[in-house]
Amino acid sequence: MKRILIIEDDQDIAELERDYLQLNGYKADIAGDGLQGLKKAVSGMYDVVVVDLMLPNKDGYEIIKEIRKTKEIPIIVVSAKNEDIDKIRGLDFGADDYLTKPFSPAELTARVKAHVKRYERLKGHIATLEVIHHRGLEISTASHKVFVNGKEIQLTTKEYELLVFLASNPNIVFSKEHIFNRLWMDDYSGDTATVAVHIQKIRKKVEKDPSSPEYIETIWGAGYRFNSV
Repeated sequence: MKRILIIEDDQDIAELERDYLQLNGYKADIAGDGLQGLKKAVSGMYDVVVVDLMLPNKDGYEIIKEIRKTKEIPIIVVSAKNEDIDKIRGLDFGADDYLTKPFSPAELTARVKAHVKRYERLKGHIATLEVIHHRGLEISTASHKVFVNGKEIQLTTKEYELLVFLASNPNIVFSKEHIFNRLWMDDYSGDTATVAVHIQKIRKKVEKDPSSPEYIETIWGAGYRFNSV
């Protein structure tokens, strides 16, 4: 049984989320404040974390940031903050998805299910590939690790998935629409802007100079290309 951690200070919302998830075969735990939620997230064996942004003691952004230091599991933000800047910031800190309150508990359950399947598929099928190596960049798909000039780089699940997709198809230009449909369409209600956000995040981590990228190039008016030359 998959385990879901709900970090939410509104008890009614938290219990509603828990009940829907449990009806769909998941085991769901609730943490009522940010500090308690972070402790559970980093010490427990959870498959997905659902986190609000506005929490007592520690906000959702800090929780996401701390989880990402040690774990790659999917993180879904559920928040009343509905501005694009809040969504982009959540993704930038390492969240994989963003739901705006009010929302349908059935939609949350569907998002959880989609992320669980995608994460299992990522760990299972990609692990059968050989090591992807381009100059100083090395992606060990068996261990789900990325190295730049021998130094390990921490990526979120979605960043890793995007990097593997591009590096596995070098020198081919993919439009933002193609990438979004390939990696996000099944479980994210946003738009192609999230592709650019994740490309920027990856560049900050793997490129020597993100403003002049060596690996992931922007082909203006067309999309992105992984340069293997």
